[in-house]
Amino acid sequence: MVFSMHASQPNAKLSTLRVAIVHYWYVRRRGGERVLEVLADMFPGADIFLLVMDPQAIAPALRSHKITTSFLQKIPGITRHYRKLLPLFPLALEQFCLDDYDLVISQESGPAKGVLTGSRTCHVCYCHTPIRYLWDMYHHYRGTAPGGRLGRGLYSLAAHYVRLWDYATSARVDYFVASSSNGAERIRKHYRRQADVIYPPVDIGSFAPSSRVDDFYLVLSPLVSYKRIDLAIEACNALKRRLVVIGDGEQMENLRKIAGPTVTFLGFQSEEVVRDHYACCRAFLFPGEEDIGLTPIEAQACGRPVIAYGRGGARETVCGFFPGDSITPESSTGVFFREQTVDSMVEAIQAFERYESRFSPPLIRSNAERFSESRFRSEISALIEEKLAEFYGGRIPSASLPPSLEHRKESSLGQVSIR
Repeated sequence: MVFSMHASQPNAKLSTLRVAIVHYWYVRRRGGERVLEVLADMFPGADIFLLVMDPQAIAPALRSHKITTSFLQKIPGITRHYRKLLPLFPLALEQFCLDDYDLVISQESGPAKGVLTGSRTCHVCYCHTPIRYLWDMYHHYRGTAPGGRLGRGLYSLAAHYVRLWDYATSARVDYFVASSSNGAERIRKHYRRQADVIYPPVDIGSFAPSSRVDDFYLVLSPLVSYKRIDLAIEACNALKRRLVVIGDGEQMENLRKIAGPTVTFLGFQSEEVVRDHYACCRAFLFPGEEDIGLTPIEAQACGRPVIAYGRGGARETVCGFFPGDSITPESSTGVFFREQTVDSMVEAIQAFERYESRFSPPLIRSNAERFSESRFRSEISALIEEKLAEFYGGRIPSASLPPSLEHRKESSLGQVSIR
């Protein structure tokens, strides 16, 4: 995914707040990390708290903030193996001291909301989804846990207790904000809480349609099992269509084994290469079920149609139709398939190809503009201002920083601090 930061001044009513932003982990710049960067830019005086980070991956835009990591950061090789330490996440998060802040924003599809805040601190959680590997996708993750029967047993035991903690910590949040209606439904289901919906930011201006369209389909994704990249590969194998796969991950070797001669793996690529492939592909393939999914939005920002599994966040970002529906491709931005099977995806690709010349790149681009970064900044600022006024009884705090925080900010300016 491609992203660029734009300097901005925070809402004047929010600029004097003492703010902490809590994120789960920062080991690769993906969708959640890009949201973190926008929030940090909106609150330039905010302190950032992370369970774990890779210092080399931290975006330059975050380096003016004080960044504090948990005790997990001291474990050798932690940036490769942090997911294996699930039982320690609650303890690590609860060690962060957030007593001096007016506003805590936790940003997560992980456990970040589990921090402890005082009664005078307003806690807003921007939640993409309740933790996938504890809730909706628990049985998938359990079934693929390493170590055979013993590994599955240990995973089940750890997940059981962390799930209880995760549910309990939903009560620590004063206000939930979901990144999609799909995410809001999961929050209602698993946490029994209501959530406002604000779509995440996409830097639409970094993408542009191209007059050149090449003969290939595109996948851009981490290569992990739940993304279902295998479906895209096997569908293109069956149709003998060219497929370009950008991304890396634990499934790379397995996916290479099933790929036919028309499938090309490019691994991790630069932003320039990604933009070029978005703009020139026939269509973008999105076979997984996601909370929202930023890559289909980026593809549409380049005027390219999306062929997606018709569940989850794709139903909110793509204006698509199912094969066999009464349709007008001129007013659509993609095609959905009903089941996560090769045959169903093949059917959707064939439906797309029947109507390919009738899709409108300008209309597809205009659909993506609903997710602009400026829109996110405006909506999240207004919502935070509203919730703060409600939390504090109509008066947003405006006190200057206490001496302890003043000293910490001055001493850490321009540094990345690891604790």
